[in-house]
This record gives sequence, structure tokens and C-alpha cells, in this order.
Amino acid sequence: MITMPSCPLCHLKWSLSLGLLSTALAPAADCLSLEGVTVTPHLQSVEMRYRREPDRSLGARVQIYLRNASEQTIVLPPDTAIRLRNQTPAALLAADEWSWHDLPEAWTNQPLTLPPGALTVWSWNGKREKWGAGTETDLAIKPPPNSPWGAITLHIPIARPDAWISAITFLGSETNPCPDTVLLHLANQGREPLRIEACRLWLPLTNATWRALLPTAWRTDLELSPPEGAIPPGDRACVRIRTGPLPLTYAALEVRLRRGKDQIVTLWGHVRVKREWFDISGGWVNSDLRGRSSLTTEPYLKTLRRMHINTAHIAQVPGYTDHPDLYSQYPLKYFNRLEPVAEFDTPEVLPRVHAVEFMGEPQYGGGRPVPPMEVWRALARYQGTRLSTTVTHSEERVWRFYAGLSDFPHYDAYRVTAPSADAWSLYGRWGGEHLRWGAPLETIGEMTRSLRELNRPGPVACWSQGASTGWERYGGRQRTAPTPDELRMQAYQALAARITSLYWFNLSLAALVEFPDLIDPIARVGREIRMLDRYYLEGDAFNHTRLSRDGKPDWDLSVIAGPNGALCFAMDLAYEPDPREKVFKFGPPRTASLSFPLPAYLSEPSEVLRVDADSITPIPFDQLGNRIRINERCGAVNVFVVAARPGVARELAQRREALLRYENSFGFDPASRSEDLAQLRQALHR
Repeated sequence: MITMPSCPLCHLKWSLSLGLLSTALAPAADCLSLEGVTVTPHLQSVEMRYRREPDRSLGARVQIYLRNASEQTIVLPPDTAIRLRNQTPAALLAADEWSWHDLPEAWTNQPLTLPPGALTVWSWNGKREKWGAGTETDLAIKPPPNSPWGAITLHIPIARPDAWISAITFLGSETNPCPDTVLLHLANQGREPLRIEACRLWLPLTNATWRALLPTAWRTDLELSPPEGAIPPGDRACVRIRTGPLPLTYAALEVRLRRGKDQIVTLWGHVRVKREWFDISGGWVNSDLRGRSSLTTEPYLKTLRRMHINTAHIAQVPGYTDHPDLYSQYPLKYFNRLEPVAEFDTPEVLPRVHAVEFMGEPQYGGGRPVPPMEVWRALARYQGTRLSTTVTHSEERVWRFYAGLSDFPHYDAYRVTAPSADAWSLYGRWGGEHLRWGAPLETIGEMTRSLRELNRPGPVACWSQGASTGWERYGGRQRTAPTPDELRMQAYQALAARITSLYWFNLSLAALVEFPDLIDPIARVGREIRMLDRYYLEGDAFNHTRLSRDGKPDWDLSVIAGPNGALCFAMDLAYEPDPREKVFKFGPPRTASLSFPLPAYLSEPSEVLRVDADSITPIPFDQLGNRIRINERCGAVNVFVVAARPGVARELAQRREALLRYENSFGFDPASRSEDLAQLRQALHR
């Protein structure tokens, strides 16, 4: 009898060894077998407007899952002869057919070693329809000299998927950077139902060997939504796997489903293992105040923390991060280059790390866009570490070429009085009025959905417009920051499309002093995020619907659904540009009848709650099959919680009260007390 170890980490290594043993002893006809292909078709918004018509030819991002099916170790050096459609990856890059890849030749002086049974994942990003969904390719591999195996040719279908893993989220405790739970959301767009049978993880033995993944045991002890594991056509399902502590490295997720009685369907995902936590960051918080950092100013730190900011675009900051009392009382997570790596990739520091970010905006690159392959090379050195990477995307027109490059991509795009990649004057959103000082606020949601789908199943984030300063005045608008209503709508257009972190640009001391009317609106959004962050983290973007009236946009409706319930968002699009003030104005609350689709596993909600920073209110609703209908008087931004079980209203109320106590614990409120705002001004001009 074999006894399983009780320690979760030892159990993981035991499972890896057992999986490796069983695979190595299995007979195989070929030394490299194609286990799966994941195709993420490119998409591009038709709503965005540019000065020049964008290239509408859409390619696809492809991941192929190759397993060493032999009983001996396979070594593939970087100069291994690999051809696709009889061309090398380098030739495909040079011909502008691919934007980037991570096949063996990309890894200079780093051979790929695959033990028996090990899996490796190769990716490429095809730029246009020649490499798009619905095509195919042959992959030919010629072995190095003196190899014990012969040439291999594999057929790779680049088919448009009808089922996929739409989100993978790793969850755990706040203090332990290693997650202990995996949450999968599965989408079925086929014509027949699918039934979930089992899942397993593929993990490396060490971070240094992260390109070679070994199987853990199949798991059938799954927490399924719906409980029977059936995914109807056009619907989604959720799988929770309680794994015990997982290493911070790369993993493949293999999900086995059944269609009908006999057809096995396998879905794959390859992502960085990172414990997801909804972080709220600020840009330019590390400003220079006559030779010292603004983060050494306690009134400013109190303001940031009171606004629920827990992250900053910083690394080491003298006088702050090396000041034990100050940093422990007002901690902000690291979000920067994070070098030398050895100082940040430690068990003690990892809980305080958000992500590695140092590429700026590579799609702009200071006048010369940085090619995606150069971005890949810059980030590749972090792939063997425990630090997750992120890239700032800038332009929806071309960011599909950069899809998949980082672990946690985000974007920045602001809709009023700011530089922009799109042409604001071309929207014509309000009849014949063409604006130069602003763009439709709902394009934030459009861009978020684009970035999310291009990088699925990984998480995404965004920079949302905060108390920005330093930009010129646009189109005659005098206010160089959003109004509170403009700020709130932009943030919620991103939140409703399911981001898992939000960054305000910017929250510099100078910006908050210049626009103190934004301190409380930002704090209120932060409070609402903290009240509902479990739903963002555990959920999946399920639906987006735009309602029109008299040919004009009327409401944006969005649903984020997960095992504990759903967030339903209604955003009023009947706002108008004010020709005199040159700001967007929203009308008073109005009565609306709003219908939200839900996944089948949430078809019998316990209650529906209206939630904001001030209150949690149960509201009546009508259940119409897998939809709910709400008849309510709604303002500009409205958030409803569809609770899967009773008691959620009480829990949210308790959470809200705890957040208010936290905010008040600082004894400092520059949004409502003039003497506290005076302290901020004094700190800025001291």
C-alpha cells in the first residue's frame, strides 16, 4: 500500500512523481505527441475611431501542448531545426506573419529538456488572417545530430474554438503569496451540452525548469457550478479545485469533458500561478518634494490608504520602504522593474509585490514602437522567477499583436482632456457635434472587453482616469481632470467588464491638492471594490448588452457571474456634452426596466441587492427563466448583487461597516475637513 504524505507541498511533489511514473511507463508511438491546441482568435473593436483606417485582417494566438511520449529524455537546443509551413519562426517574424513566439529558437543558450512524460507549451501570435482561426499548419522538427529519435511532423489545426477556458484564477490567503485554490470558468459555445469529468494540473519540478511540466493526479473531487457539471449550449460553468499550496511558477490546466456518450473534449490553459488579489494602485505617488519622496509625508500616506490604495508604481523608495515604522503602518505593494530580482523574489517580500512593470508603453515606445518580440525578450528573464509580469497596452487598434506577452496585462486610455491613441473628433456620438476634449466614456468598456478576450484565460487590469494633472487643455476645456461623474463612469466601465486590479492615473500629491473634489469619489469606488472584490475575483465576464432608444445609446448592461452570485451593472449612456463647460453631464435618476441574463447555475437566486458605498438594499425582481428583470430608479452607475444564497445582505453590511471603521481609523479626511486638506497643501509647498 502507498501512503500519501500529509503535507500539502509534499503531496504536490508526490503527485508529480506518481504522474511522471505512470506516463513514463505508457507505450508511445511517437516521441513527441500533440496533446492539445488552444486558439485565441484576434478581435478588434468596430467602435473605436482612428485617423487612419486600421488593418482589419485578424490572426490568432496559438498555444500547442507537446508531450514527451517516449521513455527517454528529449533535449531540444535553440538551434533545433523547426519549420511551420516550411519556414522557421525567425523567418515568420521577418516576414511580418508572426508578431512573437517562444519556440525553442527564442531561448538563446537555453536548451529545452523534457523528461519522459513531460509537457511543454509553445506559443506564437499570428498577425493576420493567413494565421487566423480556421487555418492550419504542419510543424516539422528535425532532431539535433546524434539524437536517438527521428524527424517529427505534426499537423496543427488552428480551428475556431466552440469551447474554451474563459478564466483561470488562483486564490488564497492575503498573507501567503502561494495560492491554494484554482477557479476555472468554462465556456460552451457549441450546439450540444458538455459535462465536466475531471481536471489536472501540470507543474514543473522547480522554477528553473518551468518549461517542462509534469502531470499531477487527475482530480474528480471538484466543486462544480452547476453541481452536476453540465454546461448547456451557449452557457458557462465554474470549477473550484482546492489544491493546497501551489508554487509560483507556470502551470498548464487540463480539463476533461464529455459531449454526448462517447466524445471526449479536452480544454487547455497555460498561465502563471499567481495568487489573485484585487489591488488598487496610484500613479505618480512617488513624486519629488524638494529632494525627498512624497511617500515620506504622513498626511499624504493617510490620504492614499484611506482611499483604499494598497499598491503604487514603486520599487525601493528611500525614506519610505526602508523606514520600518512608516512602511508597516502605510504599506503599498511594489509595482515596477523590481531589480535586482533576488531582493524581491523572497518569501518575505513576495506578499508585498504586485507585478513587474518597466516597459512603459511599448506600443508607443517614445516614437518608435517596441516590436512584440523585443518585449518578449525583455520579460523572458522573469519567467523562471516567482514574479509575475505586466505590460502597459496603449492602443486597441494594434494591441492584439502583443497579446499573451505578459502574465497580467493592463492598458491606459482616458476619455477626457488627455492624450489619446484614437481620434476623438471622429466619433460623432452626439449627432453633428464632434468633440476634441472628450470621447464616449463607454469606449473604456469596449477596450477592456477587447484586452480581456485577447489575453484569456489570464487576468487583466487597467489604469483609470484619476486626478490627472500635467496635460494641456483640449478643445477649450478648462478642467484638466475628470469630473466626479466622469471619473466614476470610466472606472465602472472597466470594472463591469471584469478587471481584477485598478490603477488610478494619477494620485500625485499635487493632483489631489488641485482636485480635492475627486478624493471622496475615488475613496467611494475603492470602498465599493473592497465590498465586492470576492465577486470580481471569483467571477467571469458573462454578458454585455447595449440598449438603445430612438437610435441612441441608452444603457450598458453587464454581468460578472461566479459560484457565489453575480454582479449586474447598469450604466446610463444618455449623458450629454455640455457645450459651455465642456464636460459630460448626466441627467437625474430615471426609472428603467432592466433585464440581465444569468448562467444556468444561478437561475434560482436567493435575493437581489442594490449596493453602493452608502447602503445595501434588497430590491424586488422578476425571474424569467435564466434572466432576472429589475424595475428601479437608476442613476449613472448602478450595481446589483444577485446572491446565490441567503445572508449576503448582512455580510455585505458588516463588510461595509468594517471598511468605514478602517477609513476613520486614520483620523484624517481631506475630502470633508478643510484643516486636513490644508495639511496636504502645506506638505506640497513646504
